[in-house]
Amino acid sequence: MAETLKLEIVTPDGKAFSEDVEMVTLTALEGEMGILPHHVRLMTQMVPGEIVVREGGRDRFLAVGGGLVEVTGTRVSILTDMAVAAESIDEARAEEARQRAEARLKEKVAEEEIASINASLARSLAQLRVKRRHRG
Repeated sequence: MAETLKLEIVTPDGKAFSEDVEMVTLTALEGEMGILPHHVRLMTQMVPGEIVVREGGRDRFLAVGGGLVEVTGTRVSILTDMAVAAESIDEARAEEARQRAEARLKEKVAEEEIASINASLARSLAQLRVKRRHRG
């Protein structure tokens, strides 16, 4: 049996994922990174996009928002504002959210709202990319 590490993904709604996995691939500010058991300790910022989880020799795909990642030799802990398995993404709802966010950015909005709208846009785009890449 392959060596594993514990992957835990926590969102504001609670624990979204908690399993022993063989590998995690995610996109950090520095670029895409693969994390295997015994990885060097680090903390980094994750950008909205896709996480690939190798579990039992098979890949699972999740759309994620921005967040923080802590890696130890035995664990990957991710705090993010969104984590949705590819098969659970509602493409029509994600497309509607993208269109709403883009429309709001064209309006005259308060400076404080722009970051929130951009975050919403990034989350919906991440979901759409993952769903369209892994239709299921």
